[in-house]
Parts: sequence; C-alpha cells; structure tokens
Amino acid sequence: MRAHLGDRLVIEGQATDATRRDGEIVGLHHADGTPPYDVRWSDTGEVTLVFPGPDAHVRHVEGEPVRTREPSSPPGVKDAGAVTGGTSLAEVPGDLGRRVAAERKRQGLSRGETARRAAMAPDYLAYLEEHPADPDLATLLRLAAALGTSAAALCGGGIDLPPGQGHAVLHPQLRNLGPDECRVLLSTHGVGRVAVSTSEGPAVVPVNYEVIDDAIAYRTTPYSVAAAAVGTEVAFEVDRVDEITAQGWSVLVVGPARAVAEPDAVRRLEEHAHTEPWAGGLREMWVSIQPGRLTGRRITPADQ
Repeated sequence: MRAHLGDRLVIEGQATDATRRDGEIVGLHHADGTPPYDVRWSDTGEVTLVFPGPDAHVRHVEGEPVRTREPSSPPGVKDAGAVTGGTSLAEVPGDLGRRVAAERKRQGLSRGETARRAAMAPDYLAYLEEHPADPDLATLLRLAAALGTSAAALCGGGIDLPPGQGHAVLHPQLRNLGPDECRVLLSTHGVGRVAVSTSEGPAVVPVNYEVIDDAIAYRTTPYSVAAAAVGTEVAFEVDRVDEITAQGWSVLVVGPARAVAEPDAVRRLEEHAHTEPWAGGLREMWVSIQPGRLTGRRITPADQ
C-alpha cells in the first residue's frame, strides 16, 4: 500500500452492517508512501496514526507527489529536536508506549506474543512502544486485555491515587513467604520504603534500592531522613500490587544500617547500580542494610 498526501484512506467494515469509515491522509512517515499514515477522519475531524489493515484501501488523488511530514511538535514547543537533544520527537517513546513496554516486560511477554494476543501486527506494537502514538479505542482495549490490565492504566489513569482501592478477590488467601521467596522478590530492585526514627518521630521514606551481596543498598544525601537510618536498626519494605486482579505481595527486612565509605565498596555498589535515584540531585552517600529478619506475605485467590 502506497499513498500521497491528500489521498483518502477508506476502511470497509468486515460485517454487512459495519460502518464504513474514511479520512484524509495528512501525514506520511516514509518517503515511499508506505504506512503508517496520519489520518484526519471525516466523521470526527481527529487526526490519528493508522496502520491500515486488510479491510483498508487508499483512494488516490491523481497528480500529487509523495511528500513526508514530520510529526508536529507539542503545543508550545517550536523545535522538537531541541527538547530531545537533537533526536526527532518521532523517535522518542510516549508515555503510553513506555507503560506498554514496561508491563509487557514485567510479565515476561515478547512483542510477538503480546501482538498475537492483541490481534495486531508486531511491527505496530513496536511502533507504539518506541514512538508517540494515539491508537484508537478499540486497539487500546485489545492491548489492555492482552496485558491483563485496563486502558485507563495504560494511559496513566489513577497514577496519583494510592493502590488498593479496588475490590478484593473472592475468597482471598494470605500466605507467608519463605526466606528464599523473599530474597527473589527483593532482588528485582526498584523502589522500597525505609522506616527510621528521627528527632521529630518515626518516618517512612521511599528510596531507589539495589540488592548487592544480600544487603539492601540505596543512595541519599547526608542530611536526609533516609540518612538517619545509619547506626540504627531499621525496617525496609518493598511490595507490588496488581490493581486489576487485587493480588500482591510484600517483603519486610529488619536489620542494622550503616554508611558505606570504603572506596572499593562504594565502587562496587556504583558498578552494580541499575538506576539513578529518582529524586535527582547529588546523592553520593550509600547506606547498606544487612537483613537480620526477613519476612513476607502474598495475597492470591484461594485456588492458587
């Protein structure tokens, strides 16, 4: 399939009573006129990125040369390249794509398997994950179903709400986790919470952490609340909650915390760090928690 700017993209419904849809092709992403296309739909006036399926065809406007159009910059941004350090905006994944990719990888799914579940082309899924895109509602719903989540979650809905507001599963089962299970769950690294005693009372703060040589390690600043853990016994907690299935787990570590100052030990921690602290700034103080007590719990349906 090849098109020019100004051509019409026509989608014929597969069923006899299905609605026929058409729109003007207002953007080409490849110089040879192959998909995907930016289409302004005649029924809504909206412009969306479209990967035509087998039920689509192009109605050509004769005499028009094939031209490409760079994706438009967001409102208020004159030079998209300046925002991304010289990289075209089309080469930067959007929030939707990042959420899709993160959820897919969290579940250990390949792009091919996810695309098969969502009844879409793997190349389309790759484009969604790697570029800003605005798929139609039907595509979004299929993708959410393939990942066992909701369209709202993929779009960032509820990001400012605390987890756990949904309904509990029928006949939930709460079981204790063994030390080995706890270590496996901890080893995924990410964000955990450290509970410390301060001059103003107990405090719990989130930190980006690593597990290195069975110890919990995180970076902070010398005068932060998280730094108050040094020289005391603290509690460290990490958990994961699945809002859709109302399942989840938590692991609690209790043990002494110390500042890591030896150059070789600091170098080892820096070499094994997976991420930078989300809080930003200069955070060069490493704190290590040696687990003395390790416990965990998991909530699942009773039949699992």
